[in-house]
Amino acid sequence: MNALLVDDDYFVVTALEKKIDWKALHIETVYTANNVAQAWDILEKHPIQILISDIEMPQGSGLELLSRIREEKYNVQTIFLTNYADFNYAQKAIELQSFEYFLKPIEFDKLMLIIQKAAVRAKEQQKNEKAILEGRYWQKNRSKIIEHFWHKLITSSASNPVKPAAISHSVEEQNLSYQKRDVFQLLLFNLFPYDGSMGAEEKNLFDFAFQNVICELFQSDRFTVETIVEYKDNSLAAVIRWNSSPDPELIEQLARSFIQQANPILKCDACCMISLADSLEQLGLTIKQLLDMNEEMTMQRNQIFYVEEYQRQKDEDYIPPDLSRLEELLNLNKPAVFLEETSRYLRSRPNQKALSRSVLRLFRLDMVQLVYSFLKLKDIQAHKLYTGKINDQLSICSLYSIEDMERYLRYLVYTAVEYRDFAAQPKSVVEEIKQYIHAHYGDDLTRNGLAEVVYLNQDYLGRLFKKETGIPLGSYIIQVRIEAAKQLLETTNLSVYTISGKVGYSNYSYFSKLFKQEVGVTPNDYKKHVKAK
Repeated sequence: MNALLVDDDYFVVTALEKKIDWKALHIETVYTANNVAQAWDILEKHPIQILISDIEMPQGSGLELLSRIREEKYNVQTIFLTNYADFNYAQKAIELQSFEYFLKPIEFDKLMLIIQKAAVRAKEQQKNEKAILEGRYWQKNRSKIIEHFWHKLITSSASNPVKPAAISHSVEEQNLSYQKRDVFQLLLFNLFPYDGSMGAEEKNLFDFAFQNVICELFQSDRFTVETIVEYKDNSLAAVIRWNSSPDPELIEQLARSFIQQANPILKCDACCMISLADSLEQLGLTIKQLLDMNEEMTMQRNQIFYVEEYQRQKDEDYIPPDLSRLEELLNLNKPAVFLEETSRYLRSRPNQKALSRSVLRLFRLDMVQLVYSFLKLKDIQAHKLYTGKINDQLSICSLYSIEDMERYLRYLVYTAVEYRDFAAQPKSVVEEIKQYIHAHYGDDLTRNGLAEVVYLNQDYLGRLFKKETGIPLGSYIIQVRIEAAKQLLETTNLSVYTISGKVGYSNYSYFSKLFKQEVGVTPNDYKKHVKAK
């Protein structure tokens, strides 16, 4: 397989030549050109499967080059590199069936994966052409047929096990070379991409990289990997077909090797769930057990789990941690010790590596109630403090893995402690309320609404405000509004009625009454006096 690099920038071409591991991509020869004319000369003389080209060049564009390639019906996978995020360029590249459109500066590890995908596409294209020439149309679609068969079998078994007769019928209907006595085993991988990794931002590349790692690791004359099926986001199943008696130790060794490589290569944590090895006809029930385990158990990351273990553990009773001790640690301001003890509880269960989600939900409920009770004693409205996207997301994710539960607890506890410390400083709380009143005096300000701003009980806030300022909260609001009204009367030509609404009073008569109480004259008299000066 050959590649052609086209760019008018000599340094870009040189960097691509040197920094891409072409041998690892099984690309034998890399040709280079600095303009479209040189590129076309190479294309006419040598078979090129992969083209990496700039778009904007002085003597003709990469798009023009690809257009001519398409006219001449050359089968070339084209990757464009450009400095310009131009929609028209991207649209034209799509019309010409380019493989990828990639903005500079170049991230070489990402570009390696894109070239690798292009190489795979080129090989598939060559195989398809050969299959057509030989008349083997079924071979061309074999992998897709197998993937479709397993995807349907796995997803259908999630609710109810697919019956043996239905499996046999599907095998016969799709002309698959499976026999009733064939033994299969499924490995379900749950992946936890790190923040900022491909798994978090570029799913297609991440899935491609995952399949590469599996295919490189899971090679043996004792079994074949039939296909890899995406069960749901970041949850993929590898289907193994045994050529001899199943070897649990071999499968565990390979699964462990995958987990070890997932961290540095895929930049993610992983856990692997292994089904029973069973005949084709019995796979409906076997798959159902595996998927039930996936839904009902919360795993520790980077571990391996077996359906047999799940069957023994799924009826586990909830035994709470020492709640009195945890409550005491919160009151003693020892959040780190609190989290150490909850982690020890989560990781020291009889099964050590997993908890049933029903048990974990009860544990989470106890922890939330414990923290809410702690905050209530401090007159802090916990249900308001923990309202928001971050809390909701962490709470939902807390059942994904033991590590996610630990992350949620850290957020829960440190948020509580930090806000407790803030609320314990009356001047800070009162200053925040003052600033809020000055910024929103025209809004409907109530004691309850202001208490929600600082997540405190309204009665407690009222006492705190008067203690620190010597003025009741309601009186302070009136003072701020009247001062704002005076400023508007002095500096604008707005009517008194309009000013009344702007400072938060829809009832003009009530505003006039309050203004006279505070200033000694009515708003109209104050305005006349100001204008007379």
